Amino acid sequence: MKNLFATLALMLATSGADLALAQNAPSEPAAIAVGPAAPVNLAAVESIDILKQNQAERTIDQPGNAAPTYRLVNDGTKHYSSLPALEAGVLIQGKAQFPGQTRATTAGEAWRQYRNGPLTMIGGALLLITLSVIAAFYYFRGQIKLHTPLTGRLVERFTPGERALHWSMALSFVSLAISGSIILFGKHVLLPVFGLTLFGWLAFLCKNIHNFIGPVFTVSIILFFIKFVKDNLPSASDIPWLFKFGGLLSGEHVSSGRFNAGEKILFWGAVVGLGLVVSASGFVLDMLVPSLEYSRAIMQISNIVHIVAALLAAAMVMGHIYLGTIGMEGAYASMRTGYVDDAWAKEHHDAWYAEIESGKISRIRSEPAAPHGSSSVSQNA
Repeated sequence: MKNLFATLALMLATSGADLALAQNAPSEPAAIAVGPAAPVNLAAVESIDILKQNQAERTIDQPGNAAPTYRLVNDGTKHYSSLPALEAGVLIQGKAQFPGQTRATTAGEAWRQYRNGPLTMIGGALLLITLSVIAAFYYFRGQIKLHTPLTGRLVERFTPGERALHWSMALSFVSLAISGSIILFGKHVLLPVFGLTLFGWLAFLCKNIHNFIGPVFTVSIILFFIKFVKDNLPSASDIPWLFKFGGLLSGEHVSSGRFNAGEKILFWGAVVGLGLVVSASGFVLDMLVPSLEYSRAIMQISNIVHIVAALLAAAMVMGHIYLGTIGMEGAYASMRTGYVDDAWAKEHHDAWYAEIESGKISRIRSEPAAPHGSSSVSQNA
């Protein structure tokens, strides 16, 4: 049995060399030229010859010991393979070390440890801290109420098209956030509870949801940018708003246009900046970028970039969701119905309201006309 195992190890060490040398050996001229001959990889041939010699000697001294073969496999260099894949000749990646890791290991293992270790832990901590800050703010500050009575007059803040665009982006983002969180954190949180089989089906479902909803989110970002970029350009009023944090802590009135500085930061930072980074890295992971060589290193780096950008965007959007729902009176109604009371518009976006009062901006920008009464659009649903 030992002799049989030694023979197999020797065949493993020599078969690749024999095939490579056979292909490089002189042969009869081909009747039909199919293209230029591939250059001979002398380094690969030489390394295989050394492997053949070392493995043969080791097999004689220690039958069954294929250490020289596996050392050559483990060094990360590309060797001969008859398969046409990009990295078919590299069975194991070379050494790598990500930030926070104490020692270098194979690149694949370094990526796995970094993704499942520091990246997951720091990302989870970021989301929990954000939730804690929001909860503390709501506990001490409460819902931001209007300081003046409702007037009963309505102004259209968002047209049906603008609301449809916002909800398509919002719902696709939430779908991606939930499915991505299950993929990233599920093995640490859900797997021990659900068990391997149920979590496996759940992870498979989330992966497909993530892949198919991703392009919808990207298209929504592009259309959202085209629609709202004009109202999100920086202005002089943004500086006082930032210094006073929009009056969120003090309750002081701070002037702003249609969108305040906080909303502009969300627009440029989370929607445009991080949103496009998440989309681009996601397209790489889905192999949707033409003429790109999808090596292991490219996919690993894209995965890390995708996770980091998605976590930062999620943390920013969590604050927006809070203020747009329970955090501010009337904010959710403005996106649900499209209309706000004059008192709300004047208190939160007085510069924008002044343009409406002067006639520069139409009070009603779409049909049908505004609904009668203000109670249904000034209260949170």
